[in-house]
Amino acid sequence: MSNRLAQATSPYLLQHADNPVDWWPWETDAFEEARRRDVPVFLSVGYSACHWCHVMAHESFEDDEAAAYMNEHFVSVKVDREERPDVDAVYMEAVQAATGQGGWPMSVFMTPDGQPFYFGTYFPPEPRHGMPSFRQVLEGVSAAWTERRDEVAQIAGRIVHDLAQRSLAHGGEGLPGEAELAQALLGLTRDYDEKHGGFGGAPKFPPSMTIEFLLRHHARTGAEGALQMAADTCAAMARGGMYDQLGGGFARYSVDREWTVPHFEKMLYDNALLCRVYAHLWRATGSESARRVALETADFMVRELRTAEGGFASALDADSEDGDGRHVEGAYYVWTPGQLREVLGEEDAAFAAEYFGVTEEGTFEEGASVLRLAREDAGADPDRVARVRAALLAAREQRPRPGRDDKVVAAWNGLAIAALAETGAYFDRPDLVERATEAADLLVRVHLGDVARLDRTSKDGRAGGHAGVLEDYGDVAEGFLALASVTGEGVWLEFAGFLLDIVLQHFTGEGGQLYDAADDAERLIRRPQDPTDNATPAGWTAAAGALLSYAAHTGSEAHRTAAEGALGVVKALGPRAPRFTGWGLAVAEALLDGPREVAVVGPVGGELHRTALLGAAPGAVVAAGETAGAEFPLLADRPTVGGTPTAYVCRHFVCEAPTTDAGELARSLGGR
Repeated sequence: MSNRLAQATSPYLLQHADNPVDWWPWETDAFEEARRRDVPVFLSVGYSACHWCHVMAHESFEDDEAAAYMNEHFVSVKVDREERPDVDAVYMEAVQAATGQGGWPMSVFMTPDGQPFYFGTYFPPEPRHGMPSFRQVLEGVSAAWTERRDEVAQIAGRIVHDLAQRSLAHGGEGLPGEAELAQALLGLTRDYDEKHGGFGGAPKFPPSMTIEFLLRHHARTGAEGALQMAADTCAAMARGGMYDQLGGGFARYSVDREWTVPHFEKMLYDNALLCRVYAHLWRATGSESARRVALETADFMVRELRTAEGGFASALDADSEDGDGRHVEGAYYVWTPGQLREVLGEEDAAFAAEYFGVTEEGTFEEGASVLRLAREDAGADPDRVARVRAALLAAREQRPRPGRDDKVVAAWNGLAIAALAETGAYFDRPDLVERATEAADLLVRVHLGDVARLDRTSKDGRAGGHAGVLEDYGDVAEGFLALASVTGEGVWLEFAGFLLDIVLQHFTGEGGQLYDAADDAERLIRRPQDPTDNATPAGWTAAAGALLSYAAHTGSEAHRTAAEGALGVVKALGPRAPRFTGWGLAVAEALLDGPREVAVVGPVGGELHRTALLGAAPGAVVAAGETAGAEFPLLADRPTVGGTPTAYVCRHFVCEAPTTDAGELARSLGGR
């Protein structure tokens, strides 16, 4: 049978459209149906690249008996967490509060009013490792609902009440200053893995937002330790198995602390954030390896994730078919010595095994190895490395590819636009700037559409109908502002302003606090609000950063005040939890530095414009073009000196003397 998911725009929901479970999407009618039938709602939340989501789907949701029981005793609702981060956040908070841990698949049983009373994540088909089977859970919940309804109502009421008490301290903390940023740096130093780079133990996630803070802190203060942690972590990640040594791009995280074996799914947001980090690392140090990784990651995004409409798809699956037709994690990426010999012949295979760390026993499963740069081998012949790499990549192209989640998420496309625009500008790759512009065009055309509010997702050029959340507005504005600085097209500054006005109007509470859902969005059991970074910048601090940049471009007091109000949370959290406030700390660095406003009166892409973009001053904004264009407020009434292209640098309402000299401009911006 085909259930109600057949019309969905989410690839994850479409994967469940043929399940025997009578799934509903998240909609009012599902809860009405539960009320009418007087049964609880079973909410299952996951996403398309989630390995255990696939396992539970195969074991339980494709099973006719389990499905029949679910259909009789529950109304079952399926949600893609990437499409509805608000629903995911609210119920995940409840799961974590009740069980002390969370994750996906997330399984929540709730009343027809949406009040949760029993939770879990993955449930096996048979009892194992002390976990009840999914069938036992279903039967237990159903029995409690019919026989102990009062108890269920009490539990649900208590959970909702507890969540309501968790409203965050707002921005009344004041602004983060030198002391808080120094304390955050100290906290990171304590958590730093001296031997392998990165922070904490296993599993290890790419700390892209923390590295942005470290690079900005170094640019502002000259702290060598901050730059060293950033550079060494980037070098370790790029040498490890988390980085795709053949095709470029990064996997989600490393399962070990040495960066050897990744969790193989590749997400757009990781690659966008890391592409920008490596480009900024190159800007700070001139590292050839950082330049290579930034460009390879940008090329990976364009080659593997770009959609026909010009946007960027969300993810590539971890699993794909191996040689025996089984769906296995990492099958597309791993190699045995025998497979190397088959493609390269004896001599090159021996060289490749040593160079990429492929061993007889394997570093992964079943004797296979993840390719990594096993040693810093300055002596390896670069031509030979390039030839071997090309041969292996061509052979890999013949393998069954991992599935792709081709929905376009606004926030993540905003991050990709910023990364591609800057990488294209730094390395003279106008094609990358063009790809960024095409993605921005898609967001305006499809995601803003006629309603003048941002839709979170689209697929095949059709908007998904899910209201954008704060991170969508913040990250898309960030992407548009980066694009404006690189292209000299003021229309992107205007679009950013349009999005940020909606943030001021619909996402801002009193005292500077921000909410993840708009004030007129669908009412859930609580209004989601989280100022900490997860895999992407918190919507709260992403919006603060974009508001700050927009204020620097336009002189708007309202946007500056909103940015400062929002940064109170960084003063509170930065010193205590720097690893989870990286983006907020990076924005605080920009605030302390000004940020600087750079106006280049002269040709877009000329020497002065390029020099301005390469300045490392934290969060500096750049406007370039002829003064008569007046697309950028910073260019207004700024003449050239003697008819030669001229740069103006201002900060904190004070301007330096205009300069026509690129070297002088570079020195004033801490550039290379």
